Amino acid sequence: TEIEPVGGASTCLGGAIRDPLSGRSYVYQAMRVSGAGNILEKREETLANKLPQVEISKGKALGNSSYGNQIGLATTFVREIYDPSYVAKTMEVGAVVGAVKDGDYKREELVPGDIVVMIGGRTGRDGIQGASGSSVIHDDSSLTTASSQVQKGNPVEERKIQRLFRKSEVTRLIKKSNDFGAGGVSVAIGELSEGIEIFLDRVKTKYKGLNPTEIAISESQERMAVGIDKKDYEAFVKECEKENLEYVHVANITDRNRLEMYYGDEKIVDFSAEFLETAGVRKHAKADLVDNVRENPFVTKDVTKEAILEELKDLNVTNQKGMVSMFDSTVGAQTVMMPFAGKERITPVQASVAAIPTLYSTPDTATILAYGFIPKISKYSPFLSSIYAVLESVAKVYAVGGNREDLYFSFQEYFEKLLDDPEKWGKVSQAMLGSIIAQREIGRPAIGGKDSMSGSFNDLNVVETLISFACTPVKIADVITPDLKKIGNKLYIIEIEKDEKAYPNLAKAMADFDKLNSYIKEKKVVSAYVQDFGSVTSSLIKMALGNKLGFTIDYDKALDFNPCSIVIEANSDLDFKEIGKVSEEISINGIKIDLDQAEKTYMSTLEEIYPTYYNKDEGKVENLVSEKTEDAYYKEKVDEVKVVIPVFPGTNSEYDTQKAFEEAGAVVSQVVFTNTKEDDIEKSIDAFVKEIKSSHIIAFPGGFSAGDEPDGSAKFIVNILKNDKVKEAIHAHLSDKKLILGICNGFQALIKSGLLPYGKIKDLDENDLSLFRNVGFRHISDTAITRVASTKSPWTQGFEIGDLHELVFSHGEGRLVGNNIEKFKHLAAFQYVDADGDATLNGKYNPNGSALAIEGMVSEDGLILGKMGHSERSYKTLYKTNTLKDRQDIFKNGVKYFTR
Repeated sequence: TEIEPVGGASTCLGGAIRDPLSGRSYVYQAMRVSGAGNILEKREETLANKLPQVEISKGKALGNSSYGNQIGLATTFVREIYDPSYVAKTMEVGAVVGAVKDGDYKREELVPGDIVVMIGGRTGRDGIQGASGSSVIHDDSSLTTASSQVQKGNPVEERKIQRLFRKSEVTRLIKKSNDFGAGGVSVAIGELSEGIEIFLDRVKTKYKGLNPTEIAISESQERMAVGIDKKDYEAFVKECEKENLEYVHVANITDRNRLEMYYGDEKIVDFSAEFLETAGVRKHAKADLVDNVRENPFVTKDVTKEAILEELKDLNVTNQKGMVSMFDSTVGAQTVMMPFAGKERITPVQASVAAIPTLYSTPDTATILAYGFIPKISKYSPFLSSIYAVLESVAKVYAVGGNREDLYFSFQEYFEKLLDDPEKWGKVSQAMLGSIIAQREIGRPAIGGKDSMSGSFNDLNVVETLISFACTPVKIADVITPDLKKIGNKLYIIEIEKDEKAYPNLAKAMADFDKLNSYIKEKKVVSAYVQDFGSVTSSLIKMALGNKLGFTIDYDKALDFNPCSIVIEANSDLDFKEIGKVSEEISINGIKIDLDQAEKTYMSTLEEIYPTYYNKDEGKVENLVSEKTEDAYYKEKVDEVKVVIPVFPGTNSEYDTQKAFEEAGAVVSQVVFTNTKEDDIEKSIDAFVKEIKSSHIIAFPGGFSAGDEPDGSAKFIVNILKNDKVKEAIHAHLSDKKLILGICNGFQALIKSGLLPYGKIKDLDENDLSLFRNVGFRHISDTAITRVASTKSPWTQGFEIGDLHELVFSHGEGRLVGNNIEKFKHLAAFQYVDADGDATLNGKYNPNGSALAIEGMVSEDGLILGKMGHSERSYKTLYKTNTLKDRQDIFKNGVKYFTR
């Protein structure tokens, strides 16, 4: 990521997803934590042979978000940490959570006669020496010589593997599986069994000319090695073909206890299993644990208005929404908390909370994922830093409603290159010891970890970094959001007691946290926030801005750094230290801070780099109205409404859409378009046409059709729609007064094929409507409120004009434009509205700048609806951060058109 920010950050996430995939689990939740130097510095101040910090930051945010957005993984928490030491080498880490239904997998040793099948992406030269390259000290030549080590990510391909591994009939065939990462074929396949023969010439490659060594060690992405019984081969590859995945039988399990590699008839590798198990030469290192105390962050600060406002502008305290909104936080319809809370959508959440994915029921259980790490404690003591990192991750779990009963940790380590320096090894040892002490006192174990001891550039080194990730299940009913809720509620604090060397009293902290958990379950606590980089004051201001509320506190440590302390809002008396109450204005120890000034200051620091909103100065537009005269229904009552969902390469919202229709009472089938073999497209078209003829509704879901390349979104889908067979079937479908729905990428396909607004597939000209790039020319993921503008369609006739719905949005090209927009404004189905319910172009409420604030359109006869908002990603148990809870149930309306 340091030398190739977009590609490096992409493969960071792609690799993280593949790890749980190898365990046959479906990944549904992600968080991203990055580290950078001062991204506000001028470009001319950039170190020689380095990229500017702002370019690294923006590039890796684009890379990580683009990969997650395309593959369909909700990233519901994003945070960038700023510290001068990360100029040595940028930090790009994170965590994902996956789930598999108990019993839908097996984990067995492979036996002689079993085979290994390689599935997914092809092998290239990208990534050769990637793992070893990331572990060396960077120098002045790295920027220009090491870029070829970066793998080329392919999220569309990995999405296919996710779909394949979500099928229990597939995962029950797999005995053992490895993803391809460090070492490529030689490791991913070589470590599956003690006796194995690998045929390198069978490996599918991206291009000709790779030699056997390159094939063996390439770390090209999006590939999996799967060990199965030979008798299950036909059944397994049949499922691969259904998901448009390439496959090849690449290895056999033997009884020879040797790793053997062949290229054609030549054996080029032959190692004994005993030799491989030695892991090479054993190394020993001496560690000197030196109490090298540096700058002490635990100091008392004077509370002044100037100091309060200055803290709000600090890079590690200030608003990061402009960056966070690049990441799709809702795909999969499992998001319990959006990244920002309150009606103003400003209060940052401190943990990722996502419902465990279920295909056939409303979720009631979620997983909490939280991180902990503050660099300035590491500069004081790596030992204390790791203790506070673990404690902070736990505090954030408790602050949203979780507890430690079923909690597990995973640690990420990032240190300078250690070489043979005992003092450097001592820093790592201190961090490790601190984490062990914290685990022991908290009573929960770490079950995984990742090391990356290579944060060095010439003589520069990253700060000693041990990040704690904590994960635990929680009942969604117990989850609370961090925004202040009501004037008059009392404010309390759980203070972390420390000794004179800042060692925290972990036993007392955990007892207090457990008490907090009981109060949350009793509904006495309505919001909570963990002090991390800033003070109690900045924590409360963040909590207050979400709903434009104030607070009054009298607290002698109002600006002190006391990490892991928890600020609490309660509607009942609590057995904690009371510090104030929720009020109309902000008052800290008698110092008044204007709410608008606090907001402006808090939002200001990163606005030029990561703007929070675009079109902020644009105003209201006409509230459009097209009202029905009477309800319309299909010509005959239908007992079983059938819906067909086409799944194109890049589609990622098919499960969400299917579930929404099934909950409305429909029967849903998916048609996966395949293109790995010569006649695949023709077969897929025939299958799609057949389903259209037997279906009542065609639903085009969201995603990134063919990666939205080339020349914009939905090109692949539009080309399919213009196929003569498909075109004829769709026109017959509409002639029979049946329905079509397109959401996000599906809406783009409807617009660019002519189905909207014309009601038929046709060639377009330069004056026609189109969906163009958002005003900010980047992907936006957020919520927005829309009003119903038309009830003259089966899709909307269950609504009233002016009804409001809060929807989630995630798109890069959602701006409706066209020279003839006025001609078709009567076809507007929904419009983006402001806090008063009026249609607006203001970017705070209209995420893409769509003309006339149009979010969705219907055809003249109302049979076709296209919209950008993801109505399918909505369940009553989700989005606790939203202010409007009711689903915009176009699915129920569509089904009712046929069932009456």
